[in-house]
Amino acid sequence: MSGAVHMYCLGVNYRSCPVAVREQFAVPKHKLPQVNAELAALPGVRECVLLSTCNRTEIYYWSQSQGSAAQEALLGYFLDSAPLVEDRRNLFYLLQKEDALFHLAAVASGLDSMVVGETEIFGQLKDAYQTALAAGTTSTYANRTFQRVFAIGKKVRSSSLITSGPTSVGAAAVQMAQGIFKELTGANVLVIGAGEVARTTAQSLRSRGAQSIFVANRSYERAVELASQVGGRVIRFTEWIPYLENIDIAIVSTASPVYVVSPPVLEQVQKTRRRPLFLIDLSVPRNVNPACSLVDDVYVYDMDALEEMTAETRRCRSSEIVRCEQLISAWVKEESPALFEGRSPLVRKS
Repeated sequence: MSGAVHMYCLGVNYRSCPVAVREQFAVPKHKLPQVNAELAALPGVRECVLLSTCNRTEIYYWSQSQGSAAQEALLGYFLDSAPLVEDRRNLFYLLQKEDALFHLAAVASGLDSMVVGETEIFGQLKDAYQTALAAGTTSTYANRTFQRVFAIGKKVRSSSLITSGPTSVGAAAVQMAQGIFKELTGANVLVIGAGEVARTTAQSLRSRGAQSIFVANRSYERAVELASQVGGRVIRFTEWIPYLENIDIAIVSTASPVYVVSPPVLEQVQKTRRRPLFLIDLSVPRNVNPACSLVDDVYVYDMDALEEMTAETRRCRSSEIVRCEQLISAWVKEESPALFEGRSPLVRKS
């Protein structure tokens, strides 16, 4: 094979589409190795790393020439089973070369997150890279790029104030909960899930004064571990529904591909509760059926609602964001010659 190899980013995120659409393209963690391999096998794709979080699904890939064959193949892969293909197609953005590199660095730095300065995304990006590396879908181009991006991501965070204030989806969710209940000390909170987002949420709840925290998770051992970290109580996953009788706020963050909270369940619970129940769904795909909001005295907030709240945080940090973007722009200018020019053709790892 001959010709220049360029870097691209194709994806959707919280800016390009709402959670109801974004969840259609989310890739479960256990499927990432398989999907990475399938994407790397598409025409024109030389190397690739797939990132799928609650706020984005992005494919960073390297392709020869203008990469149009790879772009069409990747779009076809994700749109194949999606309804209204033409409408969904327009939601995908394509960045290339220096723009793709800038975007990846901005993601690593937390600048492109819904919660500006978010710390979780750095770990998620490292995990995505390690998964692709283990799947054999990276080689010199992706490996060199990601290693340098991790370095600039750390530098931006350490040399700026971008991480002041809420720096995780969980912390932002707790800020939302505190807006509902002025004081969390008297609120009964149920956290459904025990992953990273659930963990940061529970820790933020504890730091904001919540004393009555219940944790339910399919893996009972992980629920026990999280509950012990925040001084909470464990509920077996098969038994959490009856506890809704006394819960004020339920924060849901699991990897379930189907709804775990449905209207019939809440209708039955609300017959005896006779007071509001607030559900904050941090899952993508969503775990709380949107129709739950039609049940009397049930209020549902999802990632789109969280985005509206965090928009104010972004405005408050606008000057710091500009400074961080200038740091990244200077870095891209310095690094792009080494990353995009003067390299001999490489052979993909077998």
